[in-house]
Amino acid sequence: MSDVFLSHFSSALGSKVQTVEQAEKAGQLFSPAAALRDAGFESHHVCPDDENSYHLAARAIADSGIDPQAIDAMIYSTCLPLNGNIGDVGNTENFADSRDVKHLMRFPASKLQAEFGMDNAFIIGLNQQACTGMLGALRIARNMLYSEDDLKQILCITADRFPQNAIYEQAYNLISDGAAACLVSREAQGFRLLDIHHISNGAMVNASDDETVGSYFNYTCRLIDEALERAAYTMQDIRWVVPQNTNRKAWNILSGLLNLQSSQAFFPVMGQTGHVISADNIINLEQLQQSEQLSSGDRVLTFMAGFGSNWQCAILEAI
Repeated sequence: MSDVFLSHFSSALGSKVQTVEQAEKAGQLFSPAAALRDAGFESHHVCPDDENSYHLAARAIADSGIDPQAIDAMIYSTCLPLNGNIGDVGNTENFADSRDVKHLMRFPASKLQAEFGMDNAFIIGLNQQACTGMLGALRIARNMLYSEDDLKQILCITADRFPQNAIYEQAYNLISDGAAACLVSREAQGFRLLDIHHISNGAMVNASDDETVGSYFNYTCRLIDEALERAAYTMQDIRWVVPQNTNRKAWNILSGLLNLQSSQAFFPVMGQTGHVISADNIINLEQLQQSEQLSSGDRVLTFMAGFGSNWQCAILEAI
């Protein structure tokens, strides 16, 4: 099998920036603002009323530098299934009025394909892996390139926007609306995509925030141990660990369990962006590339946990 590579990282965040104090004042938090600030969160991004997940996805693709005409497939991942439909509920031609289910199938990926002229691409939607969906999209793309010789470039995109009046806190993490895009291809650029590992425990679909946090450490450690074993590596073979933008207190516990050095961890914008649903990995990898700290041959481990419950981990190697 030929190698598969990951490149062209791009992201887009909700255009309204709020401090944690402003989010608290707006009634968008469960926890006091002081508690979230103590956990490392300073601000987050939310969409104003006239901005939806499609706008975020389109911005991410437009800024990626990807050639739409060269795309063979697009994998569009959403964490919240409602973001898989861009129908305007304020339009008189909607499901509530017409009872016609086609209004529930106004797929954003189809509109993106048309808007960006991806005429040669076919579309796959992915929406039941929660915050791990982007890593799931990378896994599907990688396996597709391995199994179908005529495919060369696959666009992976994730975009989510919380509905109006939603609480922007989940499991003690501050959330941002956002999107991310990247290219999975046969061209040697960016990172070599070595492997991706996934654990699911459907029995935890109704877990409380406290139960979710309690399971996070055990399952994440298991995920990373199994991913390293699959790839025949140890943690000493990993130069960088790029986590999701999670509560700093939880990260401190996890890094101790994994015997990570502080110099290995890289998630510098967590305080300003919060947890951007499924986009954290791409945002942090883009930041790592731009930091000038990355060297050719550096191995990078990036992971994500999500409701459902799902845990995914990718191992990369810088070109």
